[in-house]
Amino acid sequence: MKIASLVARYLLGLMFTVFGANGFLNFIPQPPPPNPIAAQFFTAISVSHFAVFLFAVQLVAGLLLLSGYFVPLALVLLAAELYNILAFHLTIAPGIAPGLVACLLWILVFLQYRDSFKGILAPKP
Repeated sequence: MKIASLVARYLLGLMFTVFGANGFLNFIPQPPPPNPIAAQFFTAISVSHFAVFLFAVQLVAGLLLLSGYFVPLALVLLAAELYNILAFHLTIAPGIAPGLVACLLWILVFLQYRDSFKGILAPKP
């Protein structure tokens, strides 16, 4: 389980580092979304510069996972990102498979670091 968690941490870190950096450097071309609502959504987050915040969180969390420092913090940051990814694909644009793979990797890493979250998950600290 420890090796699976380590591999999942590196894969998740690599995934979010690459896609977070792509948000700033645009080295992976993105085709226009086929759904007009998705196009409006991307236009709104781009024009408002909210996308910069999302890409920065992805990049920082990915680098934290790759470095092995502050992994619980990276997991908390990525939990919010993964929620948004799943919500987008469930409501606006179909194609949820990459989001589910990322969630599975997140769960594998979380299981290794679950002791760090005991205080957060306690009903009365």
